[in-house]
Amino acid sequence: MFWTIPTIMTWTRIVAIPLIIGVFYLPISEPSRNLIATVMFVVFAATDWLDGFLARKLNQTSSFGAFLDPVADKFLVCACVLVLVHLGRADVFVALIIIGREIAISALREWMAQIGASKSVAVHMIGKLKTVSQMVAIPFLLYDGRLFGTVDTHLWGVWLIWISAVLTIWSMVYYLQKALPEIRARTK
Repeated sequence: MFWTIPTIMTWTRIVAIPLIIGVFYLPISEPSRNLIATVMFVVFAATDWLDGFLARKLNQTSSFGAFLDPVADKFLVCACVLVLVHLGRADVFVALIIIGREIAISALREWMAQIGASKSVAVHMIGKLKTVSQMVAIPFLLYDGRLFGTVDTHLWGVWLIWISAVLTIWSMVYYLQKALPEIRARTK
């Protein structure tokens, strides 16, 4: 089921990456670039929920879709975090935490799947909280201005991205603890 509606929506998150990055090279004002990139991120990030909903509703779930969905999320988040570092809106340390965790947990899940123990590193609520905090922090930092004339999105975004970094570490520790019995059993 390579070309189902949900899978196409997942692909759009990957295609969105150069589009969002490209916005920052447009010869328009910075507030306009910020607004366009923010709206694009929010729209494409919303497809994460929508593609899963449609896959279940239309009975179009597939192994490929289950694989591609988190990959698309990780690409989109990591690319936007790198853009934010480049723009001076996020700390390099935050980017290293987020990107490093994604690589480490993806590798752990791959290995656990190969040994038939993928259930021990199944998605947990802490991982979902980490994702939500990232998905709110990133558009706040992309916007980098006053929302409705009152909400300082930069300030809120900085707080949220650091909260996200803490949740990122916490979720990584959680998944490693869950996998530790299997790791110990396999490395003896």
